[in-house]
Amino acid sequence: MRSAFWWLLLAASALATSSGKSPAPAPARPLAAQVLDVKVDGRAGAYTFAVRVQSPDTGCERYADWWEVVTPDGSKLLYRRVLLHAHTREQPFTRSGGPVLIDPDTEVVVRVHVKPLGYAANALKGSVATGFEPVVLPQGFGAKLAESGPLPTSCWF
Repeated sequence: MRSAFWWLLLAASALATSSGKSPAPAPARPLAAQVLDVKVDGRAGAYTFAVRVQSPDTGCERYADWWEVVTPDGSKLLYRRVLLHAHTREQPFTRSGGPVLIDPDTEVVVRVHVKPLGYAANALKGSVATGFEPVVLPQGFGAKLAESGPLPTSCWF
């Protein structure tokens, strides 16, 4: 009886493998950080950006520590909103900041930084006038801006 059970188990396994079905997917990686949405309020030269972020926060050792608005070539920081704590129980989350000193037709990139991983590749690009669309930034895009202030001085929790 025991050998019949193993024989059936082996046959079922072989049948499943030969049926063309792919094996079970690998376990999911932690969700990469990204800017999901940008809503803009205010007037030219003094906009408030409400930025919706998804990030793999685990606590103060790994969390989205700021989002920022930069020029399309990544050479200039236009605004940075420092985040003071991890959002482990609030994902995604939205935080507002400003004033962002741009004209309605100025094209910008809105991206998020995660301590200690660095900048996320998934960002939004656009303008107040035309709206924002997803973009994947090249590796190293505007990396030197990570040294510009303001920078977080601590993480509350």
